Amino acid sequence: MATLPTMTDGAHPASFRDPSGFLYRKGTGLFRQVNRAYQPQYDALMASGLYQYLTEKGRLIPHRESKTEPLLPASAYKVIQPDPVPFISYPYEWCFSQLKDAALLTLRIAKAAVRYGMTLKDASAYNIQFREGKPVLIDTLSFDMYIEGEPWDAYRQFCQHFLAPLALMAHADARLSQLMRAYIDGIPLTLAARLLPMRTRFNPGLMLHLHAHAGMQAKQPRSPGAARPKKAVGRTAFLGLIESLQSTVRHLQWKPAGTDWGEYYEATNYSERSFLAKQERIREFLGRNDPGMVWDLGGNTGAFSRIAVEKGNDAVCFDSDYGAVEKNYLSVKAQKETRLLPLILDLTNPSPALGWENRERDSLLARGPAGTVLALALVHHLAIGNNLPLGRIAEFLACCGKRLIVEFIPKEDSQVQRLLSTRKDIFPDYTREGFEAAFQSVFQIEGSAPIPESARILFLMKAKPDRAYAGDLVTGGT
Repeated sequence: MATLPTMTDGAHPASFRDPSGFLYRKGTGLFRQVNRAYQPQYDALMASGLYQYLTEKGRLIPHRESKTEPLLPASAYKVIQPDPVPFISYPYEWCFSQLKDAALLTLRIAKAAVRYGMTLKDASAYNIQFREGKPVLIDTLSFDMYIEGEPWDAYRQFCQHFLAPLALMAHADARLSQLMRAYIDGIPLTLAARLLPMRTRFNPGLMLHLHAHAGMQAKQPRSPGAARPKKAVGRTAFLGLIESLQSTVRHLQWKPAGTDWGEYYEATNYSERSFLAKQERIREFLGRNDPGMVWDLGGNTGAFSRIAVEKGNDAVCFDSDYGAVEKNYLSVKAQKETRLLPLILDLTNPSPALGWENRERDSLLARGPAGTVLALALVHHLAIGNNLPLGRIAEFLACCGKRLIVEFIPKEDSQVQRLLSTRKDIFPDYTREGFEAAFQSVFQIEGSAPIPESARILFLMKAKPDRAYAGDLVTGGT
């Protein structure tokens, strides 16, 4: 009997649960083996017009059929090669509107599938990625034949992966989205129901799909042999369920207000001349070499990420402030930007490796290295705000990317004084000399530029050769 290949065989460590097929790497390419067991569904997807409809609408990742050797020939029907996604992100890294858009996309696909005689069998948030500024379904094998009378098997999964975290973010606290790091199979509805305020029980959609749903789960027998029989669900009721979920999700709202850094650029101590000069210096540093994929760490609403985008590069803008990331994503949508991906990330506790064998969901570093890292107005927060030694900060940034544009802000700057106003100054090494010495242990300094009308300095650095990156060790990357 064929067994699922291990990572050493080339199989992707996140793709092993579905008997329909799996992803695997060969050389620099990413392929998906479609197993013979999934042949009828795959043929129906391609022949029914559903694949064409979804790909033309930008809702399903396009693929081409490949003559590449399958990883498990005995069980293979076809090999397909999906279009690449520049950066893989996870639901616990998305802002409210990203998760909401991903939820609505999932429901639109589920509704469309029925029109073509199929059903969406999976409603996992991990099947959605952001590409060209919009969510897209990346799992081609998520479809099954629609059978009249059968309920939507993905209903519970949708509620746990999308509705529960969205309701918690909208009605309790946006930071509760981080529960998805603890519950990667979806937030239990019984837990979400306990955390939500009483007023949500008067919301018809949340009462039906979350509170009552949670109550039914709690009453269900645990023994598989005593499972309740499924009730027949006609097509009208099937579509009505999806439409009810759509209405419930659409009415969930969250507006960023009162977050720490959502208004950062309005409150900065830069003069207009300093800000423009900083932009120009960054533009110049990015122009010295091809920056490749850019990671903007602590990038707020993306003012400097967009300089990389202007130069034709993909950029990921990370920030720990939910309001800043929300504003950035809404701007991406409004401007129809296709190369910028805003994400939530706390650099003092970055996304770890999660799931089975700690390999289903990659850590931040395993998804690198970036071509260039922007660390602007960041180091003082890590060093003084979080007691991180400069040498450890340098090591971390060198793991993130091959080149670095970093800003050093001395103690006399008002922003550093703000951090020191509530604590004792125990940072004697936090000087320009100490900064350069720490960073030169892992970087070569290729240039520096003072920012006019301030004491701040920008540095362009290159990671020293022969460094091993987490992404190289895990995926055989660049």
